[in-house]
Amino acid sequence: MIRTSRALLALVATASLVGLTACSSGSGGGTGGAPSFSAKASGTLKAWGFNNADDVGKARLAYAEAQLKGVTITLDQTAFDAQKFTTRVASGQVPDVVQMDASYVDTYAAQGLIQPLDQCYAVHTVTPTSQFYPQVVDYIKYSGKVFAVPQFYQPPAIILNERVMKAAGVTDADIDTSKPDTLIAAIKKMTVISNGKPTRVGLDAQATGQAYLWVLGQGGKLVDTKGKPTLTDAANTRGLDLLKRIYDAEGGYAKVKSFTDSFDFFGAKNQFVKDQVGAEVDAQWYVNVLTPYEKNLSIGAVPFKDPSGNPYTTAGGTAFVIPAGAKNKDAACSWMLALTSQPAWTAAADARKATLAKTPGAINTGLFTGSPSADQRLRSTYVKPSGNAGFDQTIATFYSILPSGKSYGASPAGQQIQTALANAITSVLLGQKDSTKALADAQQSALRAYQQATQQ
Repeated sequence: MIRTSRALLALVATASLVGLTACSSGSGGGTGGAPSFSAKASGTLKAWGFNNADDVGKARLAYAEAQLKGVTITLDQTAFDAQKFTTRVASGQVPDVVQMDASYVDTYAAQGLIQPLDQCYAVHTVTPTSQFYPQVVDYIKYSGKVFAVPQFYQPPAIILNERVMKAAGVTDADIDTSKPDTLIAAIKKMTVISNGKPTRVGLDAQATGQAYLWVLGQGGKLVDTKGKPTLTDAANTRGLDLLKRIYDAEGGYAKVKSFTDSFDFFGAKNQFVKDQVGAEVDAQWYVNVLTPYEKNLSIGAVPFKDPSGNPYTTAGGTAFVIPAGAKNKDAACSWMLALTSQPAWTAAADARKATLAKTPGAINTGLFTGSPSADQRLRSTYVKPSGNAGFDQTIATFYSILPSGKSYGASPAGQQIQTALANAITSVLLGQKDSTKALADAQQSALRAYQQATQQ
């Protein structure tokens, strides 16, 4: 979720990974040899994933199970936990396949805790960069090898509260991250401060939840071609400095965060219904949260833009991996690819259509799968005009930015870079450090993690 902090998990993972470096034999991970795979699946498959599976997840699970005839599938549907995962790998008691956030993939690949999947793809005649968006594949590669099967690609953009904007005299064109002065002026017009505290913010920027978007989208660079942290790149200060201007215009970061933490984010009194925001940075899935309340909303959307005015988004999402020591990697490979095939997504879209048909006025926002061919087919088949022009425009905006997505940059210290960057942003927004000092400190922390991961 967009508001979930992974800082604690990252710290746990770091400690666990350092201890496991010496005991990991590689098992095809890191830069070692690639394991062989067979397209024939049999036996028992143990999988960990699909926590609280919805109609989409259940339909895909049913489709994949039907393709693996003769395979007995057992599913641990608890949420992914970094400490639990590394403990399982160390003990040798691992599932055959694990679902996790893609941001973990490079860290685990560098430590040999997961297996490269190039041969998995090859025996099933699947080309990753043809099946999935290239930027999504870039995010799960390490040392030239692909270590995961991606599912979902949730690009962030800016959802607009047109009702608040109109009352404040702000237009869609004013919410433009490539024009900081115009953006700040619009934010000030929409922000309401009462007794020294904000009761409405012009833009909920999601500073730490979308840290990569603000830094990379403003022309920054987090890693070099080898995955080494580059947090001190001069361009990285742009995103932090712009965020500082935004929060200062709204009454200061501490007060704004206290206010936004009080939002009924998933409920009937959410921040758009209650006009507590003029605009907000959100991943595509949040449109689904808003659809039940569409009669009480007037929304639109614009892309996040880079300094040149071009649409920019990031390519995050979840993925499946095969741990080192997995006992049935062939069935795991077949299952992962079945779950992310176009027929599986069609089954999921049919299930979602059936669910929405039971809810009068429900809006189909589409499924953002990680596969361009699947996205195109599902959009043309299932996403129809809803009768709400604002929602239709918002849905179209999220589809329009899919090609502009960029990888965060692959690094064996990916999780630690994310944590260090979030800490740097927080220190800048609280006025504890300027952006140059904050990024220099973050670089030291990230670099230590990189050196530990690569033994340099």
